[in-house]
Amino acid sequence: MNQSNPNSPLLKATLLVTSTLTVMSGATIAPSLPAMQAHFSEVENVAYWVRLVLTVPALFIVIGAPFVGQMIDRFGRKSSLVAATLIYGLAGSSGLILDSLWAILIGRALLGLSVAAIMTGVTTLIADYFTDQARANFLGMQAAFMSLGGVVFLSAGGFLADLNWRVPFLIYLFALILLPLVLLFLYEPSRTSSETSVGEVNAVRLPLKLLTLIYGLALLMQVIFYLIPVQLPFYLKVISNASATQSGLAIATATLASAIASLIYGRIKARLGVVSIVALAFGLMGIGYTIIGLVSSAVVIGLILGGLGLGLLMPNLNVWLTTETPDVLRGRALGGLTTFFFLGQFLSPLLGQPLAQQIGLGATYAWAGGFLLFLALLFGGMRRQIAAITSSKITIN
Repeated sequence: MNQSNPNSPLLKATLLVTSTLTVMSGATIAPSLPAMQAHFSEVENVAYWVRLVLTVPALFIVIGAPFVGQMIDRFGRKSSLVAATLIYGLAGSSGLILDSLWAILIGRALLGLSVAAIMTGVTTLIADYFTDQARANFLGMQAAFMSLGGVVFLSAGGFLADLNWRVPFLIYLFALILLPLVLLFLYEPSRTSSETSVGEVNAVRLPLKLLTLIYGLALLMQVIFYLIPVQLPFYLKVISNASATQSGLAIATATLASAIASLIYGRIKARLGVVSIVALAFGLMGIGYTIIGLVSSAVVIGLILGGLGLGLLMPNLNVWLTTETPDVLRGRALGGLTTFFFLGQFLSPLLGQPLAQQIGLGATYAWAGGFLLFLALLFGGMRRQIAAITSSKITIN
């Protein structure tokens, strides 16, 4: 095999499958949450702590991603990806044997640090290996594989959680199977273009206003989307007494729809601008969440629409960012995106749980849907003004 051929099928497959690890980091154990809460029922405020088991990796991704972004720009992509994949497998599976909620949270924290390196490293490699429409197509494929991975791992997580709430932690050992593939089939991109002098790097500009907008959208997207894996098992338990398997399959429905949308993202991008795609994605998510909250008999339809919107928005933000970001600073820019992406996941239960306790889960989904529809109209009506932000840049020292 040509070790520096980005069109190698084995290289592409390794990038795509490794990307699925980021989905596994949180939602795989979502169907286990009710049983885990019952197991640790003597812990004070257990409802909050158990939900944080799902999302605490996101907090440590937030902490680690900015440093990871700078490291991969300076020292390279592949070495950090190899180390992170190893840590991921060991820390992720630790919940299988740990019998302390606090020890499980520590393992989840280490998992989060590894995910920061995996997500930033893989996406940066994709942006390095591919350009223009090929990059847009492959980032769409990446998002699709992440969603398809979610379908497989969430479905398996729900089935395994019905056996015992610990068993889904076994799924994280999949990372150790991928480790030899990362070592063998990925290569470090040529760094000649990024080995610039200090003066040259200081002269490089990043589009600060654009980054602020993209980071804000990533944060909002994840706060709202994670109402599904965090709260849906409890919502379905109330409205239909759903089992863990049924909850896992319901969540997997949204991720399957997301995969379908991501697969066709490249075609949509060839016809629509990035701002128009944001409006379309928010519109689909808004309708979906409104249905989830107001029509209990049509929750699956709402999940499908919400997943379609997410499947368009995820690759769109990556394409928007990598297109407008200088190559030599791409790692830190994507590290920032990873930070806000997972900050939204971490904040989702902290913001969603108090709201759900006040107004109920159904109303929470409905209000989220209404807000997304407002944003869809806003972005649809201000496409030109928002697109103009891409020309506003600031020097980064």
